[in-house]
Amino acid sequence: MRRETKNENILNYIYIIVGTTILAAGVNLFFAKLKLVTGGLSGLAIVIEYITKKNYGVDIPLWFTNIAVNVPLLAIAIKLKGRKFVGNSMFAAAYLSFALFYTNYIPAPHVDLLLASIFGGVFVGTGLGLVLRASASTGGTDLAANIIKVYLKDVAIAKIILVIDSSIILLGAFVFGVEKAMYALISIYIVAKVIDSILEGINFSKAVFIISDYSNEIADVLLKDLNRGVTGMHAKGMYTKGEKQVLFVVVGKDEIVPLQKMVKKIDDKAFITVADVREVLGEGFTE
Repeated sequence: MRRETKNENILNYIYIIVGTTILAAGVNLFFAKLKLVTGGLSGLAIVIEYITKKNYGVDIPLWFTNIAVNVPLLAIAIKLKGRKFVGNSMFAAAYLSFALFYTNYIPAPHVDLLLASIFGGVFVGTGLGLVLRASASTGGTDLAANIIKVYLKDVAIAKIILVIDSSIILLGAFVFGVEKAMYALISIYIVAKVIDSILEGINFSKAVFIISDYSNEIADVLLKDLNRGVTGMHAKGMYTKGEKQVLFVVVGKDEIVPLQKMVKKIDDKAFITVADVREVLGEGFTE
């Protein structure tokens, strides 16, 4: 058991290191270059960098802002919620600053706003998804929301994060213009979709429910020819009041057509329901 826990911790740190690197690359190569403010601490850092450089001639890099904001937030979080709550997030926030530093030296591609919003969203979404896989966060607005939640117990954390991020996006729209804010919204949508894909899984499969008077014959064929496990569940038709057996089977997306042909060959009146499954863990699928 101890060895498994150690291996899981190592894997989590790998997720954090790779994830923050990809995240930082997306921010530096696409968002910061074209001033796309998508909320979060990185968006605030882009605004601060632009304002200080334009008005005072002082270039405050993104990595420095990330440290300057996260250090007090982490200190407050530890005091209010304990060191265990911060956990891997402390390492993730620190490494993100380091990643923002060294990815800044990667030559940025020459792309327009649309391509920057798309690829930036993919990079940032992938990075955040890997960090979240490690049960961590990069600090910033998430951490600030958890601190505020201590004092506003009746307000959901999601609403607090929404208010903070929306304020940063509005600030970006005020500083850089409405057009760039609209492109930033495209990135936000892509980031959310990519994170969902990583957290929920990208190994799409199909869950199939089959209702037939020949359920035993169908189950035998699926077990033998399709080599997939089949589960029978007792059910009752509320219209006919008759007892039925519902078959449940999960197959790969390339197996759905052969399955339908096998079922229809035995019972062309069989009722088949097919649903999308994001990720399947178990024998014959992802271990």
